[in-house]
Amino acid sequence: MNDKPRSAASSPSPAGSSASSPLSRLSSYFGRWVLWALGLLAGGIAAVALLLALGLALAYPNLPDIGGLTDYRPKLPMRVLSSDGVLLGEFGEERRNYLPIREIPKVMQEAVLAIEDARFYQHGGVDYLGIIRAGLANVGESRSQGASTITMQVARNFYLSTEKTFTRKIYEILLALKIESALSKEKILEIYMNQIFLGHRAHGFAAASEIYFGKTLDKLSVAEAAMLAGLPKAPSAYNPINNPKRAAIRQQYIIERMYETGYITEEQRDEAKAEKLRIRPVQESVSHAEFVAEAARQLIFNQYGDEAYSRGLNVYLTLNSAEQNTAYRALRRGILDYEKRQVYRGPEAYADLPGDAKALDARIAEALADHPANDELLAAVVLEADPKKVTAVLQSGDAITIVGDGLKPATSGLSDKGNPKTRIRRGAVIRVVKGIKQKDGNEWTITQLPEVEGAFVSMDPKTGQVHAMVGGFDYNKNKFNHVTQAWRQPGSSFKPFIYSAALEKGFTPATVVNDAPLFFDAGTTGSQPWEPKNYDGKFEGPMPLRTALAKSKNMVSIRVLHSIGVKYAQEWITRFGFEAEKHPAYLTMALGAGSVTPMQMAQGYAVFANGGYRVSPQLINRITDNKGRLLYEALPTTLSDDARAIEPRNAFLMSSLLQEVTRSGTAARAQATLKRPDIYGKTGTTNDSMDAWFAGYQKDLVAIVWIGYDQPRKLGDRETGGGLSLPVWIEYMGFALKNKPVDEMTPPEGIVNVNGEWFYEEYTTGNGVRELSNEPAAVPGAATEDEKKSILDLFKR
Repeated sequence: MNDKPRSAASSPSPAGSSASSPLSRLSSYFGRWVLWALGLLAGGIAAVALLLALGLALAYPNLPDIGGLTDYRPKLPMRVLSSDGVLLGEFGEERRNYLPIREIPKVMQEAVLAIEDARFYQHGGVDYLGIIRAGLANVGESRSQGASTITMQVARNFYLSTEKTFTRKIYEILLALKIESALSKEKILEIYMNQIFLGHRAHGFAAASEIYFGKTLDKLSVAEAAMLAGLPKAPSAYNPINNPKRAAIRQQYIIERMYETGYITEEQRDEAKAEKLRIRPVQESVSHAEFVAEAARQLIFNQYGDEAYSRGLNVYLTLNSAEQNTAYRALRRGILDYEKRQVYRGPEAYADLPGDAKALDARIAEALADHPANDELLAAVVLEADPKKVTAVLQSGDAITIVGDGLKPATSGLSDKGNPKTRIRRGAVIRVVKGIKQKDGNEWTITQLPEVEGAFVSMDPKTGQVHAMVGGFDYNKNKFNHVTQAWRQPGSSFKPFIYSAALEKGFTPATVVNDAPLFFDAGTTGSQPWEPKNYDGKFEGPMPLRTALAKSKNMVSIRVLHSIGVKYAQEWITRFGFEAEKHPAYLTMALGAGSVTPMQMAQGYAVFANGGYRVSPQLINRITDNKGRLLYEALPTTLSDDARAIEPRNAFLMSSLLQEVTRSGTAARAQATLKRPDIYGKTGTTNDSMDAWFAGYQKDLVAIVWIGYDQPRKLGDRETGGGLSLPVWIEYMGFALKNKPVDEMTPPEGIVNVNGEWFYEEYTTGNGVRELSNEPAAVPGAATEDEKKSILDLFKR
């Protein structure tokens, strides 16, 4: 039989053959998968390449014109500077100081290249190795990592949106290639380093260096350059002002990158990492000239329109930065001294503080965010408070303790019996000011933001050039410029202009006028009965005009005005720049019942100071463009006959009378403090002390001080121009006149001195008004009780 056992026909294979069969099948399956994947990848690459080629063909012709780069003209802000070159303010969306690449130091360039584009000089606008590296990093770390070169960033910053889309990336690459074909590497880097936004409105590294370090680029160290180089990634996140810890971490990384790329040595690396940086605090205006800078901005905008904010104008003002700062400090000190005498109005707010110490700091920072520092007046949140001690925390996180005299201004707020609404307790937001350290260790005092306002202006009486202008206590709190915009009653500081008119009507400094009571019925005034008074309530009888003005006697001024005629006086004051309609032709004009601005008062008093000429205030001296080319220069002021307002001898006699005010009158403190006789001026305090003035001058400088509330209300029964405004004027003049020799007024032709008194030459032989005997129409005797109830006593002094 031919049948064989089935086992013989299917005899087992060798051992090795039996084991490899499943493995072979697996290898074959895996091989087919790899081939399929490679084929798919190849097809995908081909498809992407085809799509890219199609995209390039369609997109490249539609790319924006890069003429804006080849002829790059950056938007440059308008800079307002003092006469001595100090920056007072910048206007425009961008802060920039454009520098050619040759003027940007190597260390700054290298810091930027090390972190932003180390292969900048090797690639043609697109770093393909960088793109691959970034792609692998994104896959491995599941987070976004950029691969934009500096050229691509320039393309994006100038022409593209910030949205992260595939289409925008394609356009970014194409634009980068186009830019590289049109510009040199140096020009691209120059544009980037001047255009990139770096926080705090700074565009470009030159501006950022000024803002963050207060120095120019050429003075930066490696450590400082590395800090700035970290800003482009995210200016808000790596900003050394807002986020110092995060900024420091990135800075250290950049220093390491500079070492790795060979830009610095190991020794330089270690030195840079160890360097302690001093970041400049944010200061919008170190010279505190916000009001005057804004006034200049308005003038320039009226001339140039929107271009004023983009063409890099440098506007040089007439004022001196040192005098400006002195005026600012003097006015604030005067207002704060007044504030110390006021009742404590209570904390600015209350915050609920958590018991958790970790959450406390964040809550305090949040509470103080709405109460920024007002120069030296800092906000703080109270942690503990009792009548003997207050513990509080500042925005910086520093804890302070207030004891002793530092608590006195807020005594009512610390009393157990005080008003609960004004009570200082845990969570209260209060104001504090740091002073000189006392014996008890205390250097902090509780204060409050003033409600009262003020104004200061000074100018050269011969040229009209403004030397200093402070329009209020704090520009950020109240942008209303009280120097140029506030129409206030001048009170007795207006009397000199009435006396000036009287000199032309035959009056002399020796003319005797009676300081006696006056009463005018409603028929005489045209409105209400009026019984004017002197500030001190006393009447001293007949006295010469010199004494009457020195003592600011209201009754004398009214009698003088009545004698010369109100219509004549109203016309006369227009010679000084005042508006007739602002000073109605009534006898109250003698006491300053009209309306003036501090700037008008400066212009008016300048006429006395310069010998009788009316000059217009001048604020802008010259304007240059960003290349330093002169665009405008103010013409020099000449005191010609066309500008004459009053005769030289009138101006001299008024200066003589006003000198007496500062020597023995209501402003005697002026000469006594400044120790010089060549100063002249007049105090002014309106009804119920609603406005406090001092207007005064020296031959080369006139200065005006006003203090009052925006909504007129009483400053206080004992508050006067001599007590409130005069100290401010003295502090400023003490600085401005330092090292200036005494220079008193010289008698002009037509003036003679008889027995120690000055006269117009024609009035020395008995001519002129020796004594004022005619009385205004007045009701004999005292007013009735009913009349007294309706009397409007406009001015006390």
